[in-house]
Order: sequence, then C-alpha cells, then structure tokens
Amino acid sequence: MVTTEQLYDKFLECTGVSTDTRRITPDCLFVALKGDKFDGNQFAEQALAQRARYALVDDPAVAERDQERCLLVADGLTALQDLARHHRQTFNFPVIGLTGSNGKTTTKELIAAVLSKKYRTYATVGNLNNHIGVPLTLLSLNEQCELAVVEMGANHQKEIELLCSIAQPTHGLITNVGKAHLEGFGGIEGVRKGKGELYDYLIQNGKTVFINSRDKTLMAMYRERLKDTRSESTVAEVIFYPAAEAADEPIELLQESPVVIYRDSTKQEVTTHLPGRYNFENMLAALAIGDYFGVSVEEANRAIADYNPTNNRSQVITKGTNTVLLDAYNANPSSMAAAIRQFAATPAKRKVVILGDMYELGEESEAEHAALGKLIADSKFDLVILAGKDMHYALGYLPKAYYFPDKFSLHNWIMDNPMTDTSFLIKGSRGMSLETVLPFI
Repeated sequence: MVTTEQLYDKFLECTGVSTDTRRITPDCLFVALKGDKFDGNQFAEQALAQRARYALVDDPAVAERDQERCLLVADGLTALQDLARHHRQTFNFPVIGLTGSNGKTTTKELIAAVLSKKYRTYATVGNLNNHIGVPLTLLSLNEQCELAVVEMGANHQKEIELLCSIAQPTHGLITNVGKAHLEGFGGIEGVRKGKGELYDYLIQNGKTVFINSRDKTLMAMYRERLKDTRSESTVAEVIFYPAAEAADEPIELLQESPVVIYRDSTKQEVTTHLPGRYNFENMLAALAIGDYFGVSVEEANRAIADYNPTNNRSQVITKGTNTVLLDAYNANPSSMAAAIRQFAATPAKRKVVILGDMYELGEESEAEHAALGKLIADSKFDLVILAGKDMHYALGYLPKAYYFPDKFSLHNWIMDNPMTDTSFLIKGSRGMSLETVLPFI
C-alpha cells in the first residue's frame, strides 16, 4: 500500500483529481470512493482507459490488474482526506473557512468577489463543502493562489471538526445558527454545537475569528469558548462586524426589497442584485473581511454590486410581466421563515408563494411544517401553492391553499392557470428541485 507521502508524489504528476468517470481529464488522479449503492473501484479501469494517469483504489483485486497505475490504500476516502491535508500543509497563504445554517454559499461567493479585487483568490466551486468536497477544493489549490475561501457544510456533529483538521483555516466565520439538518444534529442545540466546532478550532489554534456582533447566538457561543480558553496561551484574534462597541452601524441598510441598497461608510449608496436583510448580513461579512485584508471600500462595493447569483439562490428573474424570487437551492425552517417574511414585506401588486418540503427535520418535520403554515397564513399572500409529502402538515392553517403531493401535478396546474403581473417566491429543499417550475410561469 502507498503512504500519504508516496501518494502525494504521484498527485504532483497529475493535472487534477476526479471521483467521477464522467469528469475524467487527461492525466488526472481518479479516486475510487464507495457509497451505499456504488463502488468506485469498479470504475478504476474505465478511468484509466479514459486517460487518467493513476487510480486510487482500496480493493486489492483491482490493484492487481494494473500495479503500475493503481495506487492501493486501506480506505479511499481517508486517503483522499489525508492527501488534501498534506497538500494544505505545503502552502502558507490565508485560508478562510466558513460554515453556518444559512447563507454559506452566498457569503462565500461575496467574500471571494471582494477579495478577488486585490488577490488571486480561489473559492469552493459550487457546493463542494462536505467531507469529500472540501478535500477536492483543497487539492485544486496551487502556488498561483494568494487566498482561499473554503465553505464547510455539515449535517451532524464532529463533521466541521474533521473539515477543520483537513483545511486548517487561518481565518473563519459562522454565518448563523438555525434549524437546519435537525435530524442529523439531534436538535437545535446539536446544530449550535456542531457549527461551533469552527470557533473551537480557530480559538484553540490562535487564529482569526470574524463574528457578527448583532447575532446574539454567535456572540454567546464566542463568550462561552473565550471563558473556556482564557487561561490558555493561545488566544484568537477576534474581529467584530459591526464593531461591538459601535453605537451606530456605519453601513446603513436603506432598502431590502426587491433588492438590497445600502449606504457605506463613505456615504455612497450601493445597489445590489440580492434581496433581503439576510443577504445584507452576508454582505457585511464580506465587507468586513475585505477591509481586514486591505481591499478598498470602493473596490469592495463594486464587487458586491456586481455579484449576480445564478445558482438558484436569491435569484430575481423576470418572466414576462411576472417577477420571480427563485431561492430553490435549499430550505430549512430558519431560511424559509426569513424568505417568507422578506417576501411578505416586498411591495407587489399580487404575491404568490410556491413552497416545497423542508428535508432532514426528522421527528420535528410535522411541527416545523405546521409552524410554517401558520407563518404563511399570517403573511396573507394572494395565493399559496404547496408541494411535497410533508407540506400537508401546513394545510391546517391554510384551508384555501393549493396542495400537490408531487411536482408533476404542480407543473400541470401552473400550466393550466397562467398568471400575469404577479410576484412569486419559489423555495424548497434541494430534493424538491422547485426550479423546474420556472419554465411554466
């Protein structure tokens, strides 16, 4: 079996890393991973035939077939993580790690946009933020990079701890703590503890922590950890945004609907492409990090103003006389409530919500969907359309809502009932893929 050091020497001969035979590039390293319903070892020969330089495998029988190009390890996933950790230790530029229940990807994109005004910045591509995605992100870094922004996602405790041990961030922030992945985390306190593992790593290793001083939960989490580590010699650098002692917010939110407009510290007004106070909080994080790394106010504002999402997150789309807020990449009780309140406050002639199930809530699913129904009822939209098996729990508060257990029925109904001069909010968990509704509006 090859050691991590031997594997790294082979990695340096390669042009990249792939775990998918549909994405093999010449001279890449193919990593065979196992899942509940697949075994990547079975595709090693195919990857090599498609011009992968090496195949990392953990099946001795597969390795025997091509001993020169098949690199045998005890476990493919562990080897991938160890390889990424080893590669991470070969460079010394700043690595910004971020996690949170909501807004991770948008905040990551905003931070990268701001930092790119001054530095060669590499950021997590798409949603590669888990125990496989973070290693792949790190293995994409090279000597041309001056800064890296690494998004870290988790659906159970100890996962952020693992990702920190691999990415070894020098700086970091938590966007927020909310009701996401309750089933895996074991409730909201489990979420708090799991996300807090990033603070644990940064504080214990004397790194830099960015904290939203207006978020009571994040401030409490920081104080708890500061109290626990006060006697230790390693104390993290802490940057509060806005400054904890500031009486007034230097960056003022002027408008949150249909898009955020803010006034910066130089009294310039900045119009963005993103809606909602929650996205304003994401912007504040990016501006604070940009300021810390010496990006000018003007350049940071330009980056924020120019950022236009194309990833089913907070997209404002015009369809004829209709306006659609497409936020269909994911949903949990916290993000759903924020989006609904935001949409309810948005001026519009006619407002319609199309909402899908929130996944991974476990035993809390019935109660959380019912609570969502009450919030929707209180918001008094012109039309409510619900889809998914658990959304029926919301119907107790919504006797006039249209409910569809599947998307096929939903699509047909929308086609048969065209609407004009209407503003729509479309939101649901990733498994619902509610962006498929867009062509029918």
